[in-house]
Amino acid sequence: MKQQLMDIKAPIAKKKPTRLEKHGDIRIDDYYWMNDREDQEVIDYLESENAYYQKMTAHTKDFQEKLFLEMKSRIKEDDSSVPYKYNGYWYITKYKVGQEYPIYSRRKEHMDAGDEILFDCNELAKGHDYFNLKGVSVSPDNTMASFGVDTVSRREYDLQIKNLRTGEVYPDKIEKTTGSSVWGNGCKTLFYTKKDPVTLRSDKIYRHTLGTPTTDDVLVYHEKDETFNTFVYKTKSKKFIVIGSVSTLTSEYQILNADTPEGDFKMFSPRETGIEYSIAHYNGSFYILTNKDNATNFKLMKTFEGKTTSDNWKEFIKHRKHVLLEDVEIFKDYYVLSERENGLNKLKITKWDGRYSYNLPFESETYVAGTSVNVDFDTKELRYYYNEMGAPYAIIDFNMESRTQTILKEQEVLGGTFDKENYRTERLWTIARDGIKVPISLVYHKDTKLDGTSPLFQYAYGSYGSTIDPYFSSIRLSLLDRGFIFAIAHVRGGEYLGRPWYEDGKLLRKKNTFTDFIDCSKFLIEKKYTSSEHLYANGGSAGGLLMGAIINMAPELYNGVIAAVPFVDVVTTMLDDTIPLTTGEYDEWGNPNDKTYYGYMKSYSPYDNVTAQDYPNLYVSTGLHDSQVQYWEPAKWVAKLREHKTDDNLLFLDTNMEAGHGGASGRFESLKETAKEYAFILDLEEKLVLK
Repeated sequence: MKQQLMDIKAPIAKKKPTRLEKHGDIRIDDYYWMNDREDQEVIDYLESENAYYQKMTAHTKDFQEKLFLEMKSRIKEDDSSVPYKYNGYWYITKYKVGQEYPIYSRRKEHMDAGDEILFDCNELAKGHDYFNLKGVSVSPDNTMASFGVDTVSRREYDLQIKNLRTGEVYPDKIEKTTGSSVWGNGCKTLFYTKKDPVTLRSDKIYRHTLGTPTTDDVLVYHEKDETFNTFVYKTKSKKFIVIGSVSTLTSEYQILNADTPEGDFKMFSPRETGIEYSIAHYNGSFYILTNKDNATNFKLMKTFEGKTTSDNWKEFIKHRKHVLLEDVEIFKDYYVLSERENGLNKLKITKWDGRYSYNLPFESETYVAGTSVNVDFDTKELRYYYNEMGAPYAIIDFNMESRTQTILKEQEVLGGTFDKENYRTERLWTIARDGIKVPISLVYHKDTKLDGTSPLFQYAYGSYGSTIDPYFSSIRLSLLDRGFIFAIAHVRGGEYLGRPWYEDGKLLRKKNTFTDFIDCSKFLIEKKYTSSEHLYANGGSAGGLLMGAIINMAPELYNGVIAAVPFVDVVTTMLDDTIPLTTGEYDEWGNPNDKTYYGYMKSYSPYDNVTAQDYPNLYVSTGLHDSQVQYWEPAKWVAKLREHKTDDNLLFLDTNMEAGHGGASGRFESLKETAKEYAFILDLEEKLVLK
């Protein structure tokens, strides 16, 4: 078998040098030509890489299928969401045995009423390789529903309207939208967001009037700043339509009374660079979650409807140095704060009249908790979710007055072999090279040896302030039950330890993300949870950038690395403002038109720092239609790695020729992609055992 694999030749990409110059610095990009998905030579190269991957992993095909069926068998196929009531109807999302896509339905007033099918996505998906329906928005009189459909996986949605009384889907399609929309209170007006056809930036808000051609739709707002995206929604109180404009560091809102949807939007408070805020409406006032006045971890402020500019805001919940205020959920008699302290989720319930305030009790150090679907304003029930890293999630209704709770649903892990008592979880802390303490969450089977011989799968993301919490996954059991330890490294660049944790892992401090991950790996090896021979790393998108950086900086630590849709050509991408997301990313990575940021980016950009050295075994995936990270980034990266690496380790590029950033659509199809990844590392482990 080994000789047969050695006889299979890896594709060698053509080198067509392109000279790239900025700030007097010259880069020669031999694979720049790959950035044209209409070029047959590009398609041929991607297909040759796919063919190579298929041949080299042919011996794992049966195992991939076994993993897929194993993971699928744990998931309840005839499943449904916990119903929630909104405007006189109970809404439910269902899955049926043998079907990939959800069925959206509702029942009038009572749960024992008959099902009214809104959308059967299994029927709508027929004839499409990819299908995604999102943004279902029901009109206030319950007679119409707007919805968005993407059949390409570019996150560009065709917006349509369905008459819920007749079942007719109106033929008009509004193309290149975000898929989301919101109704005015008169049920005749719909607001939606369109995307720029080149950059895919959400930049225009339109108003559509029922019964008129979509060509007559009125542009009500155009966000001209290329670093901002815009969106539209309705407040939970149903009184205001809100247009939001946000960049990474700055936000701005405009409001319009939903009873007069043809009126003019009023500025809530003009944007100020570095000031972020979001708004919620209640009883004649707005509540503003903001970092104003150097409130790094955010605070809550209040102002009257008629005086919304920031000079009128009054402090309601003060800023706390060690507590990140993440969100506020407003009800008629209560408000609920979502907070994070020392990395742990907190839900704090307070009665508006100030009579009492209390936290929901959570005791573990490896759990996830947060508010769930709470669309009803006049209720004493808070719906929230909770799970521990080693135990499935529960959806719970908590009565904020009586302080009693009802578990509405617990995730079922089918197959008859799962017992949460068989798994152990830990939260560890390591000291990074600059003296900062970095947390790591672990889960493993109770029989797994902690003597340095066990394989360990280390995951992280580390960008945009996006926090990867220690969540449960039934899919992950396919690793845990085979002796793997699963670790989440809570590296800087996320917000696990508050907003400063994010600030310390972006822009000119981005390298902290990479060194944190490496230092976590060294710690796990030092403490004999694993060894470099059995350590595997995984990250996707911006987490794929992390993977690219760590294998340039410390390749010797890892036996295998999985980089999913990786953002690896940082400098070239951030200099091209025609690529989706680029201009909106300046606050995250910096603008390389500034020489300081250019030099810093170039110093860590994975593609620019590929060098002649040994690299770990690598599995790299991408999608031809990816709108977030263009396919040519991983394609160029793999080509350059093939040219320079000095080892005989595996290097695979697997391109989904139909899908985009999120991979395959369908409830179970995505499991096949996970099965590929798991088969890759489990095959490497088997080879180690056989040595």
